[in-house]
Amino acid sequence: MKDIAKKTGLGLATISSYINGGHVREKNRLLIEQAIEELGFEVNEVARGLKTKKTRTVGIVLPELSNIFSTAIVTVVEDILRTHGYASFVCDCRTDARLEAEAVAFLLRKQVDGIINIPVTTDGAHLQPAIREKTPIVLIDRKISGVDCDTVMVDNVDAARQAVETLIRAGHEKIGMLCGPHDLFTAEERLLGYRVGLMENGLIPKEEWIACGDYTMEGGRIGTGELLRQKELTALFVSNYEMTVGAVIALNQHGIRIPEDLAVVGFDNLDFARAVRPNLTIVTQPTTEIGEAAANLLLARMQGEARPFEHIRLQTQLVPGKSV
Repeated sequence: MKDIAKKTGLGLATISSYINGGHVREKNRLLIEQAIEELGFEVNEVARGLKTKKTRTVGIVLPELSNIFSTAIVTVVEDILRTHGYASFVCDCRTDARLEAEAVAFLLRKQVDGIINIPVTTDGAHLQPAIREKTPIVLIDRKISGVDCDTVMVDNVDAARQAVETLIRAGHEKIGMLCGPHDLFTAEERLLGYRVGLMENGLIPKEEWIACGDYTMEGGRIGTGELLRQKELTALFVSNYEMTVGAVIALNQHGIRIPEDLAVVGFDNLDFARAVRPNLTIVTQPTTEIGEAAANLLLARMQGEARPFEHIRLQTQLVPGKSV
């Protein structure tokens, strides 16, 4: 920085402001950037971290990097963080509680300034070391009792209720559901929305109309096969994207026509819904808005803003196709 000051004739305070993302006059910015290029100047992030106690890195812990919901959010989060000078460590814990805890421990050893987590576990034990170190945390998609932090979720109950009501308006009363694992917050909320949607319309949900998958394609294929044994079902609601793909595979394998033999409402990935024939009616989550909200909440915390924790709930959208 002293070399740049000598070359440009500007003060160290002006150069420091530019290097750290502050506002400088346009003519000064041009002088500094020209000097940086000529001198080959690069910020020593290790030295900066020792000085400021900040590494300008963020950890993102996901259940499955292959999950399109997760990757869509990560793309948005990284874009926003990058514009604010932060780099990201992305950790895929493969829906394994042990790997999730190891990922958080790794990130804390790297002294990340904050953590964004789509959690696998329900007790929040993996986050306790971060809480003790006062590392800012933002949870996406799932809320954990006893973990005080900002959260960003969608209204899962209403999402499932909308799906069921769409099927009911089309004349269906015997509606099956492929739900997620019972120990997952979102899965339980979507199952509740399914039950509420039926009961609000005077219909009693039967337990044999419900199959639990594991939010994977294979789980969707197997669960759909189980539900097809219920010959009385005329419609099916599938509560996540991977299982929606698995359900379509199972229906094709069994020679079930959509919607002639079975009406279907799926979840997420508009591109897949449009690629299937007939186009699927699906519930879509606002992944861009989720990523933006999570990134902005974390940035505010990392910048030291003191305010009550926020719990943001965003609305889903039901996109009609030709599968009902």
